[in-house]
Amino acid sequence: MHPLGPGPRNAWQVDEAQCDLRRARRPSSPGWYVAAQPQNLVVDPERVGLIVIDMQNDFCHPAGWLASIGADVTAARVPIEPLRRLLSAWRTTSAPVVWCNWGNRADRANLPPGVLHVYNPDGRGTGLGQQLAGAGPVLEAGSWGAAVVDELRPCPEDVVVDKYRMSGFWDTPLDSILRNRAVTTVLFAGVNLDQCVLHTMADANFLGYDTLLVEDCAATTNPGFCRDATLLNVRQIFGFHFLSTDLIEAITP
Repeated sequence: MHPLGPGPRNAWQVDEAQCDLRRARRPSSPGWYVAAQPQNLVVDPERVGLIVIDMQNDFCHPAGWLASIGADVTAARVPIEPLRRLLSAWRTTSAPVVWCNWGNRADRANLPPGVLHVYNPDGRGTGLGQQLAGAGPVLEAGSWGAAVVDELRPCPEDVVVDKYRMSGFWDTPLDSILRNRAVTTVLFAGVNLDQCVLHTMADANFLGYDTLLVEDCAATTNPGFCRDATLLNVRQIFGFHFLSTDLIEAITP
């Protein structure tokens, strides 16, 4: 028989005469014990996925769009090294990595005025999809600006999802992808912590996922009190947060 499905966690076995709907039973694996706030965790490695949000050139590169409008992107680059170390350990497991990047349609047909206004409030600036000198269209899917920074280049087996809102779930296939990968616990990393990371995490929580934040793999270019408030909201409302070093220790045999 032949496997038929989006991956080994969710596949039928089929041939010309029969469809076996039983998903493969994987050997029981020990949980990952992670020191976290507000409580320590035991994570099921067979049901977990990592979402990395907006670690892309227009947000994190000194020649990108955010830097061009006067933002200091130093803070946005802070997660790069912790993420590199975490991804090295993560890729020894079977758990998926999902890169959820802002990637506009070229015609911006699904972006209402309220979304465009956030990035171009007077209509005369360089907003979403407009040309940034020397760098191409701002955050347009397939462009340099929408690509993940070179230090964190995705692997072929990773999943890449284009998003068009602060939340990665609106108008995207993210929810379907996670459910088809049998993911129930989602870890979050990326920028900005208090904007796209938080809103995607909140929507995941509202959809019934277990939601965890890898706090040193997430950052914001906004003032420090924004980070503090976000971490408070995470542990009071949306789930848990912890350091990548504690997760790596839990993953590593």
